Amino acid sequence: MTEAIHLRLRQRPRRRVFLFIFAVLAVVFFSSRTVLSYYVDALWFGSLGYAEVFRKTISLQWLVFAVFFAATFLILYGWFLGLSRTYQPHLLGGGPIFVGGRPLRLPVERMLRPIGLLVTLGIAFVTGTNMMLEWSTFALYWYAPRANGIVDPIFGRPLSFYLFTLPAWQFVTGWLLTLAVIACVIAIFFIFITGSTRVFGRGELPLPWRGFSIAFAFLLLALAMRVYIGRFERLFDDHTIFGGVTYTDAHVMLAGLLVVCIGLILGAAIAVTNVVSAPRMGWLFAAGVPAAVSYLALQIIAWYVGNFIVKPNELVRERPFIAYNIDLTRQAYGLDRVARREFPAETTVEATDPANNQATLQNIRLWDWRALQDTLRQIQEIRTYYDFPDIDIDRYEIDGAVRQVMLAARELNVEKLPESSRNWINEKLIYTHGYGITMNPVHGFTPEGLPTLILSNMPIQTTVPSISVTRPEIYFGELTNTDVYVKTRQQEFNYPQGETNSLTSYDGNGGILLGGFLRRILIASDRGDLTKVPFSDDIHAQSRLLMRRNVRDRVTALAPFLTYDLDPYIVIGDDGRLSWIMDAFTTSDTFPYATHYALGNNLINYMRNSVKVVIDAYDGTTTFYVFDTQDPILSAYRQIFPNLFKDVATMPPTLRKHVRYPELLMKLQAAVYGLYHMSDPQVFYNREDLWTVASEVGMDENGQQKTMAMEPNFVLMKLPGETGVEFVEILPFTPANRNNLIGWIAGRSDGAQYGNTIVYDFPKTRLVDGPLQIEARIDQNAQLSGQLTLWNQQGSHVRRGTLLVIPCGRALLYAEPIYLQAERSPMPELRLVVLALQDKLAYGPTFESAMGALFGGQPSSLSAVAASAESGRSTAAPVASIKSGTDLNAIIAEAAKDLADYQRLTAEGKLGEAGQKLEELKRKLDQLNARQK
Repeated sequence: MTEAIHLRLRQRPRRRVFLFIFAVLAVVFFSSRTVLSYYVDALWFGSLGYAEVFRKTISLQWLVFAVFFAATFLILYGWFLGLSRTYQPHLLGGGPIFVGGRPLRLPVERMLRPIGLLVTLGIAFVTGTNMMLEWSTFALYWYAPRANGIVDPIFGRPLSFYLFTLPAWQFVTGWLLTLAVIACVIAIFFIFITGSTRVFGRGELPLPWRGFSIAFAFLLLALAMRVYIGRFERLFDDHTIFGGVTYTDAHVMLAGLLVVCIGLILGAAIAVTNVVSAPRMGWLFAAGVPAAVSYLALQIIAWYVGNFIVKPNELVRERPFIAYNIDLTRQAYGLDRVARREFPAETTVEATDPANNQATLQNIRLWDWRALQDTLRQIQEIRTYYDFPDIDIDRYEIDGAVRQVMLAARELNVEKLPESSRNWINEKLIYTHGYGITMNPVHGFTPEGLPTLILSNMPIQTTVPSISVTRPEIYFGELTNTDVYVKTRQQEFNYPQGETNSLTSYDGNGGILLGGFLRRILIASDRGDLTKVPFSDDIHAQSRLLMRRNVRDRVTALAPFLTYDLDPYIVIGDDGRLSWIMDAFTTSDTFPYATHYALGNNLINYMRNSVKVVIDAYDGTTTFYVFDTQDPILSAYRQIFPNLFKDVATMPPTLRKHVRYPELLMKLQAAVYGLYHMSDPQVFYNREDLWTVASEVGMDENGQQKTMAMEPNFVLMKLPGETGVEFVEILPFTPANRNNLIGWIAGRSDGAQYGNTIVYDFPKTRLVDGPLQIEARIDQNAQLSGQLTLWNQQGSHVRRGTLLVIPCGRALLYAEPIYLQAERSPMPELRLVVLALQDKLAYGPTFESAMGALFGGQPSSLSAVAASAESGRSTAAPVASIKSGTDLNAIIAEAAKDLADYQRLTAEGKLGEAGQKLEELKRKLDQLNARQK
């Protein structure tokens, strides 16, 4: 026996060397890709000037990993070694080992420690990795700012405790509870392998049960900590009527859970006595009795109080707790700063006060963004591989006055390249960027029903000298999802120009410098271009890699702890450069006494729009500007990353004047305000005045009409009671399950008023028509209904734009554009504008004619509409126009002229105008085909 032991001791160094080599190889194999990614990420962060952000993030992540990995391994492996050494006589000299009553003939002691080492290392690695993902929680705990004035009404704890301290405690107690369970499993494992499953007379247990008693005591203590933390989590519970601590919680559960904690601690002490004396099964059962009895009694008492004390007098009992919920929910979503005003919602034409609200009337958005997007794709994409992924609404100064306009970025989509052109050189070196933007007034139309473009074509042409684009190339955008290499020997495609293409070379400093051969190999290996980049004759040391070019991916990689509005909007600076602006938010789900609402896939109960992110569309420079210095969460992140955020005062004025109230915040605040505008607990309890966002008739993905909640609408207008014109975001409310309007909310965007919100309450003594009721009035108008039905039967279909509800003076003005779209053309054209007040409906083929009918006393007429629809310029009804007796030779002559104009404009590089001529030529050909039939 002694010689066998010495032989085992001589073999241990060999086994350790083998295990060490195996571990090193495993680490190298699994982490080589990670190390390479870290290297490229470090270069990428450094290229943006955020190298310190990357170092701080990585150091925090690996610090959290190291702490929890080391602590988990030391606790579990130490526990494992302690048990194995304590029970070593049972393993070596205690006779045969029985498992399930059968002798085990394996060298258990020799295999035990390597198995224990590998298992505990695996558990420690998984634990460290999971905790590493929560690095921001522990970083916020460490860098938490001092407590502000908000204190919860139940425990008297400051807000910082709930936002920073409690989340860290939750993870730590969960980790300890997991360790305790694993420790119990290890103890049970040793009970089995030592054959100690038998119970002696009088309930006595073999000595190995002492280890389980210790682990069980640890488990009870961990449960006690978890129950104690759970008391604070009662503040986050959402109930049917309100959220937070209820009467039963405050008077029964919170104190009762402390008793349960004491019972768990007492049980842990009983379990420990099983260690110092002969182990007995009875002591282990007794250890769980205090907590079980106290918890059962607590549930019975809570049931009695809830059913026989609270429910018969629920409003009286819950009133103060409802008031807490109302107050703190409003603070959590920034609704405590909402100003409330009365809006008369008068019905007469005079109440609109058109003379003093010309700015509002001249900026009514008649272009529905979906219709405009479809139109731009026909007349401004020029080539199939361009796309307009979104339409943005903004305001610019034009001819000395601020006007509301719509902008669209012309991005290059490599997925739309011809299949024969889909190769590495084209996708990575040549087709690297989009080009230019379009801009049009929100109410501007040509006689053909097309948008009046201020900026258009390639190269960019402008009709307003004060608005120009000096850097039209878009290397960073919404469709730029691939890496590209710039400053190569291969010239890049810039834009099509007649029969040739305009070429260019990147002139910016953005991106990662590729450098020498070894550095190129490392970068290319990480980006999946190992067989191309190091051996390409076009790429040299000064070439650059542009990666993470999608603006959403870019900001998420830089600051993943922020939540982003996924709708970036493009702006033009006074220097003519294009930039993207994105709204960023701090959120939490642990704001005390605030009700949770869904935001994407998450439930939150706190939100602040604290940051605006600006991304240069040419070189990718990304800047985070702080707009809310009072936000405690952002204050903590500024302590962690002082170089990441800049004060709003440093934001260029040319960009500052284009910031706007965030759509995502407006939607969430409107959803919350619909319930939490009721400040009286009794009204809140009875839901006497519940609001919802107004509904409208919209289009689904299949082009079918359906009823849906209205989207926020940006309007350039003069708010009631204000003197200046502002860019505001508005959203109307209706009473729950009703269609009439009850109020509207406005988010302000300009100057010192940025971020402020106003709610206008309508009179409750009369009904104010909502969007669905106005839609019904349009459908019930005999002339309109007949014309729309006729259009839908002439090889085309009617497309109704978004119904806008616009406060004007002391009244509400409703506006809806109606488009006509041919079945063979995806391009809608404006054919009708409908305007309405509470008691009056007017319409006309143009905005001016509809305004004249509404305000000037002119009769509404469809004659011009019908004539326009029947004219040769219409795409909607070419057959009808032929039937009206159009001369065949005249059509042929016009088609020849259109063809000549198209060829001339294409040669001159005026591709936008050429596209329009091409569309007109197609219409003439359609007419000829119809004539032949």
